[in-house]
Amino acid sequence: MIDFRYHLVSLISVFLALAVGIALGAGPLEETIGNTLTGQVDQLRSERDQLRTDLDDAGSDLAASDAFVEAAGAELVAGTLAQRRVAVVGLGTVDGDARSAIEAQLTAAGATVSADVTLNEAWSSTDLRSFRQALVGNISSYLDPQPADDATADTSLSEALVQGLTGADPANPDALSADAATLLEFMTTGDSPLVTVEGEITQPADAVVLVAPTVAPDAVATDATPDADEAAAVLQSQIALALVAQTRSEGAVVVDGPVTDGTLVATILGDDSAAEEITTVSDGDTAAGQVSVPLALNARIGGTNGHYGRGGDLTTIPTATTLTPPDRTPVATGDAGAGDAAGDVTGDAGDGAGAGDEGAQG
Repeated sequence: MIDFRYHLVSLISVFLALAVGIALGAGPLEETIGNTLTGQVDQLRSERDQLRTDLDDAGSDLAASDAFVEAAGAELVAGTLAQRRVAVVGLGTVDGDARSAIEAQLTAAGATVSADVTLNEAWSSTDLRSFRQALVGNISSYLDPQPADDATADTSLSEALVQGLTGADPANPDALSADAATLLEFMTTGDSPLVTVEGEITQPADAVVLVAPTVAPDAVATDATPDADEAAAVLQSQIALALVAQTRSEGAVVVDGPVTDGTLVATILGDDSAAEEITTVSDGDTAAGQVSVPLALNARIGGTNGHYGRGGDLTTIPTATTLTPPDRTPVATGDAGAGDAAGDVTGDAGDGAGAGDEGAQG
């Protein structure tokens, strides 16, 4: 059993050590310790000030670079999309200024924005899967070409939207076909419309630009968040739409913000099959990214797939090519041809009858 003397010795030792520490700290070591701590604080302040200066300089350089690119953008993109009609599809709520800037660059490139479309929450909400599946059954007869037999609802609805935006009347290529107009009506009406259209769509698009909402890195859902399933469903529906847009048009481009884990472009780049088919532009919220959009679309229409942006394996700026003007020659349908032939026969018969009447009168 430990007696009182052991405790007494322990307490004396503690107080003795404390006294020695105080004596040394207040005496021989005081200046050394104080100087060391002061030096460390001064160094940290200096490093902080330098980092702040570096950040300000980098921000100034970036602003100057963006200002230059924005000023030179019109010349860089001029004529790269001459005579093209481009449908712009927001993949959710997109920053209005960024979208307007992208459309301005498309216009500067010679394109006409034929449609302004935004996907609603109903497009990918997991709570409305049954509704979307039922809608697929209603629209299938208006799709030409038809999706594959094993196509998902995401793919079938993407076909409906893209065919609605690009479907031209063969006899009048400057107008939407009747089926295209019907598909758009399905997309925009009902209790839970899948998309919202600004203005009226009267002309079919040649190409499609898909603009993703810019998501802050700390707002991206991960496997550990409750919204992981919903986020995955949204990304898969967006990729399905991008693939269909590329297949059913002259070319499509996906525009996103910075490449961070969980964003659309990062997901595409992480999927080899999707990356081989879909052209992407990152930093769409900057002047450089916005100028790259028409150049990337020009390259995609010309047959070059790429991924453009800053850092990593991304290409800094797309290389434009000379495009063949779109062919908008009217094509007579079989029904129209039969009608014309019938009219010719009727006309010939009428002429013959008229000549007979004249002979009889003579």
